Parts: sequence; structure tokens; C-alpha cells
Amino acid sequence: MKKEFLYLILIITVVSTGCKKYLDVNDNPNGPPTADPALYLPSIQNNAALGVQFDARGLGPIVQNFVLNQTGATFSTFEQHGYFAASDVGGDLWRNIYWKGGQNTQDVKRLATEQKKWDILGAIEVMEAWGWQNLTDYHGEIILKEAYDPAKNTFNYDKQDTVYAVVKRELLDAISQLEKTSDGVGSPLFPKFDLIYKGNRDKWRRFAYALLAVNAHHLIKKSNYNPAEVIDYVDKAFTSNADDALVPFTGSNSTDANFFGPRRANMPNYLQSAFTVRLMDGTVFSTPDPRRLVILTPSDDGVYRGHTPFTTQSPTTGATAVKNIWGATSGVTPGIGTGKYIFKDDAPFPLITYAMLQFIKAEAALKKGDPTLALDAYKKGLNSNLDFVRFGASAPGASVSGAAYGFSQDATANAKYDSTRTVFLNNPVVVPTNAANLTIQQILLQKYIALWGYGFIETWTDLRKFDYDATYFTGFTLPAPLFSANNGKPAYRVRPRYNSEYIWNIDALTAIGGFEPDYHTKKMWIQLP
Repeated sequence: MKKEFLYLILIITVVSTGCKKYLDVNDNPNGPPTADPALYLPSIQNNAALGVQFDARGLGPIVQNFVLNQTGATFSTFEQHGYFAASDVGGDLWRNIYWKGGQNTQDVKRLATEQKKWDILGAIEVMEAWGWQNLTDYHGEIILKEAYDPAKNTFNYDKQDTVYAVVKRELLDAISQLEKTSDGVGSPLFPKFDLIYKGNRDKWRRFAYALLAVNAHHLIKKSNYNPAEVIDYVDKAFTSNADDALVPFTGSNSTDANFFGPRRANMPNYLQSAFTVRLMDGTVFSTPDPRRLVILTPSDDGVYRGHTPFTTQSPTTGATAVKNIWGATSGVTPGIGTGKYIFKDDAPFPLITYAMLQFIKAEAALKKGDPTLALDAYKKGLNSNLDFVRFGASAPGASVSGAAYGFSQDATANAKYDSTRTVFLNNPVVVPTNAANLTIQQILLQKYIALWGYGFIETWTDLRKFDYDATYFTGFTLPAPLFSANNGKPAYRVRPRYNSEYIWNIDALTAIGGFEPDYHTKKMWIQLP
């Protein structure tokens, strides 16, 4: 990573020992050293969400949540599991973690420790751990130990097992900070500037346990995988949708609007995918999914259709054309304040949800050999996501007010959702009546639907750990042909950000094989037995 420094050299001749040092007011060019650490939180939290959303333009097509519509011979390189050479596309999470969070995060940790504001210290450690966890699950080897060493201008990469160990250690420390009740004070500004939980330290503690569950569960291919530990972490984490870690957006202008919303106009050519449609139209589960009414949009002839990766949509307009994620015609951005589901200007963006954790618990319980517990968690995950989609942020006890991404308040539409939900849940193909009949395939596919539109990295982790196997992901097919440099292999990682690593950190990147044309097809440590 490149470090840029601005040196201001001031030579002041002091002729009187009583002169006031007018310029001696700040030893940190990024922020005053005595500031309340709470002031840093909104930017750090906001940019965590934006990093995922920016990169979803590439990762969304890889996992086939949505597909980029193209015409002629030009297609999305990411749809082919490739990459754009000499480009920062796909590197925004990297940029946001190291730069927009970066030193600001270190300042918060320092200030919170100096001022004994243990609640903020715990919260920022959770946010930093969230960043390391997602960054390594996205890129593989990352820079951690040397990341903020002021004496260095080039930085060695850490192996993924090292990153996983650091994440776990930091989360356990965060919990201990959040549980402190003496020898310090909380910040009165914490509730005001904490966008996610409004200073609620109990919810931050649950967030830490949620990430511990993710960290432990991703080791499922390792011999030391401990399903009981995963289950214990989940049980100490979120208790309902009200604990979901949501980053809010007001949508009043482009700077505070959801990246996925119409106001920012970033997604007019991203169409609902054929894979997603098949999961929700009854093809896979034999009964139409009520969430289809919220998440997807039928073509003008009333039939739900999806786009297949690396194919030209034909036609792009007309009665049979596939709709974009806003429910509009391909290439069309609807009016400000419209959109749908979590693709609205004022929709909060989830970092992690209760539903996701319950599906993780279901898989862990199945691995443990406890199908009864697995079915119970599976039902909770499914029902909580049905509520999440139906009610949005207006679900009882939710931490964000208003139906920012919930379903229509039209009585007829709501009644249709509820009646479809009843039929859906009574279908044994969806919810087995006998716990022994629950399959890993059901868990993974329902988790895929629950994470659609936000859980891109977690979804990719599931797809990669099973090598994109259609036995587990019914109807999922890799694009043909794959990117020319792939040598017939799918992507297992995204290359580090070009403008920092491939220009300024060449030796360290060379050491991990980052200049190999098919580096992005190299499996990660967590994907290996």
C-alpha cells in the first residue's frame, strides 16, 4: 500500500521564552488528538456498507444474484469469473477498509483507550474485525500485521489462517470491553453517532458473537471444525431481526443515499438472474416463494424471467424482457424515491442478519448430527427472512424506524404475500415435516435467498466451499466460456486493489503469486481440507 505524506516544515525563531505556540494545536493531521472517538463512527460504518455495495457490481454477477445486461460481443468480465486488468474495479472494500477506515479506526481505538470509553473501544474492534473477516473472505491473503506501520511503505501479506486467528482474538477482546461496567466511562456521544445500534452495547456484544459464529463456521472443511462452538456463538448472538446490523441511509441526496438506490443510478443494467428466478418461481421448491413478490418483478406479460450470465438479452424491451433490480426496463433508472426492497434510496444495508446466523446454525447442527436442532434453526432462519422481506425495518422491535425496505402497505398485496407464505411453508419440499429429511441443499438454497442483495461475500463462501456444485445449488451453472486467463477454472478470490498493490506493493504481491494471470482462481485456505 502506498502511504502519502504531506510535510509542512515551519522554522520559527522564538525570541521570547514567554511566546505562545500558536501552531502547536494538533499532532495528527487527520484529526484532533483529544476528540471524542464517537465522532469517527458514522464515516467508518457508512464506508463498510459502501465497500460491499461498490464491489457487488462485480461479485453480484459472480454469485448470480443479478446479471449485467450487455449487447453485442461485450460482456461483464466478472460474469465470466475474470477481472479487469489495470483497474480498481472490485477493489472498493479494500480501499474502504485500509483508507477510509484505516487510520481513522486506529485513532478511535487509541482515543477510546485513553479516555476509557470501553463501549466505543468494543464497538470499533467489532467493526475492524468485520472488515478483516470480509476482506480475507473476498481476497484471501491480506495485509494485517503491518497495515498501519508508519515506518513502512511496502507491506507483507498475512496468510488467511493468521487473519482468522486475529479476527477471533479481536472479537473476544471487544466482548470484554463491552462488558466492562467500571474503571471508565462511556461516551455521551456514542448513541448519537453510532449509526448501527445507537450506542446499545448489548447489541454490539451480540454482533461480536455473530462474527465469531461466521469465523468459526467458515472452518467447516477443516479437521478442527467445531459445530458445537458455532452453535454456542449463534445462541449468544442475535435474538431476532431487531438485532440485525443495519447501516442506514436517508436518501435525501446522493451523498447519503443507498448506493443501490435510483438516486445514485448505479444499477440500471443489472437484471434479476435466471438462477434467482428458478429458486423462487416453484421450479426448485415446487411452490412459488412469497418473497418473489417483493424481490423480483415479472415481465410485462406477467411471467417471471431472469437473465443468464454471459448472454445477450433478447429482447431488451417488450412484453418478455427481463426487468432490472428496480423492476424497471433494462437501462432505465426509475424516479428518485422509488425502487424496491433494499434497492431504495433510503433503504438500510445489512452487514449481517439474524436469518443468516440461523442458517449457519442449521448447517452446523446438521454437521453435528442433530437434525432436530438443524430443522428448528432452519425454520427460524426462513421465517425471520420472510418477516424481513415482508415488514422490512418496520418489523416489531426493529432498530430502524419506518418501512424503509419492506413490502407494500397495500392491503391486497400484503394479503397475497401472507396467503402465499402459508402455502409455501406448508410444502414439505420447503419445510420437511420430519427433521431427518432436512438436507444441506435446502439450507444452502434458502440461505442464498435470504442473503440475496446484501450477503454477497457469505453467499460466495458457500458456493466456493462446494466448488459451485449444482448438487447443492440446484440449477446453478457456471458461465461458458470462462475468462480466457482462468485455464478452465472458476474464480475463488478477487485480486487485491490494483492502484495500491500492483503499483506500490509489487514485491509482496509477487511473493503470494498475485501477478500470475490465474491468481484469482487459486483456492483460499478456508476452501481446502
